[in-house]
Amino acid sequence: MTEGLPEFLKQGEAARLFPVLSTTSKEGRTTSIVLACLSVVRELGSDLLKSIGQNVGVRTKVECYTEIVFRNSTAPHEDRPDGLIVVSNGNRQWRALVEAKIGSATHSVEQIEKYRKLAQEQSVDCVITLSNQFAAQPQTHPLEQVRKSRSRIPVYHWSWMHILTTSDLLLTNEAIADDDQKQVLSELRRFLTHESAGVRGFERMPPEWSELNKLVSSGGSIPAKSPLLLPVILAWHQETRDLSLILSRMTGARVSERLPRKHQKDAACRVNDDSQKLRDEACLESQLMVPDAAAPIEISADLRRRSIDVGMTLRAPDDRKSTSARINWLLRQIKHEQVDDFHVRLQWPGTSGPTQFQLSELRENVQIAEVDKSHLSPNGFHIFLSKRLGGRFTQQSNFISDLEQIVPDFYGSVGSALRQHQKKAPTLRPDRKQSDDVTPEAIHEESDETKENGPGDT
Repeated sequence: MTEGLPEFLKQGEAARLFPVLSTTSKEGRTTSIVLACLSVVRELGSDLLKSIGQNVGVRTKVECYTEIVFRNSTAPHEDRPDGLIVVSNGNRQWRALVEAKIGSATHSVEQIEKYRKLAQEQSVDCVITLSNQFAAQPQTHPLEQVRKSRSRIPVYHWSWMHILTTSDLLLTNEAIADDDQKQVLSELRRFLTHESAGVRGFERMPPEWSELNKLVSSGGSIPAKSPLLLPVILAWHQETRDLSLILSRMTGARVSERLPRKHQKDAACRVNDDSQKLRDEACLESQLMVPDAAAPIEISADLRRRSIDVGMTLRAPDDRKSTSARINWLLRQIKHEQVDDFHVRLQWPGTSGPTQFQLSELRENVQIAEVDKSHLSPNGFHIFLSKRLGGRFTQQSNFISDLEQIVPDFYGSVGSALRQHQKKAPTLRPDRKQSDDVTPEAIHEESDETKENGPGDT
């Protein structure tokens, strides 16, 4: 079909909301519907394209096509991309090839490199992949070989859950101006959540997870070049990204992973650093940023203890001098009655090591925190939920399902209620309540009185 196609396309058609495809073509159907919504619902297109550096203005035109063949392409017919996005701003045009997988299907490096060559041949700006794999950010592709490629054509990645979450946030926050477009996006959300669409979250750790747990629990050390390391680290990164999307949908806000700048720029550096921590401490760690929350959510999975810890760290209020006053400031924020498995770790100044108590113990008697620390006051608190999972920790699916319950439980019951301390605003001085009290003449007169009477007599 060529009617209405750009002149550089030999074959294809505009992405349709209601594609007429074989019932076995789930991938083509899902891709067509999503691309159609991306072009029809302006806010969705703007949000997704902004994540890969493309701003969509009022006059920007977004067009999407499926099953495309370029007019002068030398590529074999079977190397046909699933879609094409064309963003037009006046005479300037930006284009992206789209390749999608659904269900458990994953992209191959060989296929992506073919599309990179096609993109270079056709002066297309980039390749976008869609699948159920997760990326910390669209610029960090899940496949290491793709990231390391020397090709000049960038490859971005959107997970289906990222698209679903973006749609859900736009609807939840009533960010769609046009009622008809709102209805279209609502139907897209409904479609993506149906099992027939093939969209799903991260569900299980790899087989290497169980093997690694056996090694650690038996007291063994993890070799630097252990084949167990990389699959576990990559799976953990997939899961933490999925966790951020889950919390986004639960809170209606954009929750993101908190990554050091070096990890944002270099995914391999993140893998290496997390692998080293896993080897040294037998721990997997991550932090999630919830907008306007008091602090990042800190997540730790400890292989030695077979436990998951989820917590937040607050500064102690420095305008309260005693340890009891500072702890009571924290306790007043925690209204949740069920505090089993909740703990508070107190951080002390200087070289004094941290101390830790159950939250229930501090509620009964805050003075227990002052034992052997009467001359000090804590300068910070780490409040956290600690769950020992036992055998479930080592199981590929149960570890993920428990983690995805524990993190929201902590944030919903305690984390969302926490606030960092803010000093009270200064009040007017009793002797300077009128503007006339602070004129140069008044201050000069005050200075003379102070000089005559002495500093302590005013």
